[in-house]
Amino acid sequence: MALSEAPHEWRIRARALRMWRADGSPPGRKPDHLERARELQAIEDHPQAGLLPNPMTGHAGAVPPAQPVEEAELMGNLGEFPSQLTDQGDRPATPVARRKAPRGRAGG
Repeated sequence: MALSEAPHEWRIRARALRMWRADGSPPGRKPDHLERARELQAIEDHPQAGLLPNPMTGHAGAVPPAQPVEEAELMGNLGEFPSQLTDQGDRPATPVARRKAPRGRAGG
């Protein structure tokens, strides 16, 4: 550990120890508290970092579509799906039995 990192790491370890004691000093949980303390310290050290644009959404070199996707085009595909009432009682719960053909008549 470099000398410049020592005070920073001490603050993290002290915070982790306080959190661990506040949780009742659970055995085997110090690494969890140390990780949480590192995250909290990073948020405290860089409060504006959450306001930066997400680098995963920027597609490097990607060309945007020539025409934007219209909502109407998306809505046209919804016709193949059942209506919103399909599972809410618009159909009988069990299949309806077919009426039997009268006996004595040959199919004809």
